[in-house]
Amino acid sequence: VQLQASGGGMVQTGGSLRLSCAASGRTISSYYMAWFRQAPGKEREFAAGIRWSDGVTSYADSVKGRFTVSKDNAMNTVYLQMSSLQPGDTAVYYCAARTGVISYYLRHYPYWGQGTLVTVSS
Repeated sequence: VQLQASGGGMVQTGGSLRLSCAASGRTISSYYMAWFRQAPGKEREFAAGIRWSDGVTSYADSVKGRFTVSKDNAMNTVYLQMSSLQPGDTAVYYCAARTGVISYYLRHYPYWGQGTLVTVSS
């Protein structure tokens, strides 16, 4: 599976951005798609995810209520809509994929896209 992330940029506090992750190379109907993020000087962490088969989603507490993960079956694309952005959301955002169920651990994901930088200015 090849993953291509896009949509990062710079936004002011309180603003919104939408990230996209296009998947190719294999049927991903049985995959779990996740967004991780890595802030400067910190470890990469799970932010949000969606089970492709039924659209069930999961969020880290830090983004719950502000971020929404969704998918487009026809486009084989996962989105991360980010709202009410705060400087603490500044990070490189990565999409990742694994077969089966959700995992919050990055080592469980064999497929990764390149990161896309989100910068939130105060």
